[in-house]
Amino acid sequence: MNGPARHPAASLRRFATALFVAAGLEDAKAEAVAEILVEADMLGHDTHGLALAPRYLDDIAAGAMTAEGEPGVLSDRGACIAWDGRRLPGAWLMTRAIDLAMERAALHGLCAIAIGNGHHIGCLAAYLARVAARGMVLSIHSSAPGVATVAPFGGIQGALSPAPFAIGFPTGGDPVMIDVSASITTNNMALRLAREGRRYDRSWLMDAAGEASDDPAVLQHGGTVLPAGGMDHGQKGYGWGLAAEALSQGLSGQGRAEGPKGMVNAVFLQVVDPAAFAGLDAFTHQTGTIAGNCRNSPPRPGAGPVRLPGEAGLRRREVTAETGVALRDGVLEALHSWARRLGVALP
Repeated sequence: MNGPARHPAASLRRFATALFVAAGLEDAKAEAVAEILVEADMLGHDTHGLALAPRYLDDIAAGAMTAEGEPGVLSDRGACIAWDGRRLPGAWLMTRAIDLAMERAALHGLCAIAIGNGHHIGCLAAYLARVAARGMVLSIHSSAPGVATVAPFGGIQGALSPAPFAIGFPTGGDPVMIDVSASITTNNMALRLAREGRRYDRSWLMDAAGEASDDPAVLQHGGTVLPAGGMDHGQKGYGWGLAAEALSQGLSGQGRAEGPKGMVNAVFLQVVDPAAFAGLDAFTHQTGTIAGNCRNSPPRPGAGPVRLPGEAGLRRREVTAETGVALRDGVLEALHSWARRLGVALP
């Protein structure tokens, strides 16, 4: 029995780049967005892969994503930088910022960049491996001030975004790649399940009356996403979400106070060069030992071997690089009309 059609990653990148260029993005911006979306699909983060492309194309057409130009530099003290993202493509802003942060971290030991008012940045995990391969550490706090789908712990009205956090670091072997949210689930996953008429396996949402729910449709009727920890220990995710929004919006100076709408992101990222501290060898000696201890922990009965965060994604990426990317049903179909309108051949 044949499985879903697989597409070479390079073919999908060319297709997505061509779509974004035809829609009006400058070449480098289109390439960066296509790269990050396809990378997300290769890692298995398919809610943040090419499934996002139609929404990005809608925003380009509506002028909600800026197609040309540079970010505004609000401050630059060498190791500390703030940008106005001017609603430019988030993936392009991120790759530019990470390249600059690695360059500055090699000089100063670390570099932090805050970006406000940028467009959606996609999958955070997609940015991590490249920095770890350079022997550096990348951490990212992101928030979406245009949405408020997560209620504060103890409340029933949304006040925060899912506020993802990511960190990637070298170990001497595979890097550790952590990408998690301050909420139990994401808005994109809830949208997908609602569209497909499915429910969550567990009660990860809260209805408008404050009762736990597994129905993603409650978000359309005053419900909210529960913070990480849920009804029991949700103060943990609540605190984490507050920190992420403060770092990303507070340090960039742009966020909820301005009342933005749509797919706007605020970001705080930091690159650390271990060479400026005890040295890369010392760093990976410690992180390699920590990672080894985790892998060597006996698994729970009936469970497989202990994995490190990002390990499954890296194995998926190796397989998809060799055999092609199997997109979920409906992803390419959702791009058919855009491809016809823009005169771009489907892969």
